[in-house]
Amino acid sequence: MAKNGLEPAKLPSHIAIIMDGNGRWAQKRFLNRIKGHEKGADTVRMVVRTCREIGIQFLTLYAFSTENWERPKAEISALMTLLKKFLAGEKQELLENNIRLNTIGQTERLSAEVQQALNDVMTATASNNGMWLTLALSYGGRAEIVEAVKKIAVQVKNKDIDVASIAPELITHHLYTADMPDPELLIRTSGEFRISNFLLWQIAYSEIHVTPTLWPDMTRDELIGILKDYQQRERRFGRVTQP
Repeated sequence: MAKNGLEPAKLPSHIAIIMDGNGRWAQKRFLNRIKGHEKGADTVRMVVRTCREIGIQFLTLYAFSTENWERPKAEISALMTLLKKFLAGEKQELLENNIRLNTIGQTERLSAEVQQALNDVMTATASNNGMWLTLALSYGGRAEIVEAVKKIAVQVKNKDIDVASIAPELITHHLYTADMPDPELLIRTSGEFRISNFLLWQIAYSEIHVTPTLWPDMTRDELIGILKDYQQRERRFGRVTQP
């Protein structure tokens, strides 16, 4: 048992988080929504550091969805500026803590400046193997599955594979997350009981924890508490527990 009360052998290898509540956090304080996103970036730093410290191998954060493109242009612009600032500010810490940056989603829709900032940090951290930090940017679960289906359809058309060989493993291989294990734990902040088009295929058997805490108010202690709760759950994958 570690000092924090967690059992290292029972930690999830992959945690996925829907970071929700930045806007409401700001509104409750009569602040501009962007202030909420800025405070949310501080929470990202804390969560990344905590997960690296306790030994989580994969952390995936839902940072910007395909639906978020429908937000006001001023907010989108501010979010992209904040993302560039975050990447520049965290590059050295990622290097020092052996964290590799990865991204999933339709990143080609991001501005050239943001794509360059992402590529810069991903290239610099490509050989790190302490933890894999994935930012889901311009990401949508349905779009991801559609892309996978299209790739498989082309293979069938070209007779590289036959229809009978299509199995869950083949679909998994064509997803953005092909090089990662599925998340054992999905966390959603702000108390909303929705998946919001996030990792629809990958979370088939994820344990789900919904907290009413707004993302900027998430603390290290609460994150540790969520992991303790996870360690008390019995993961049966549809099977019956043997007596």
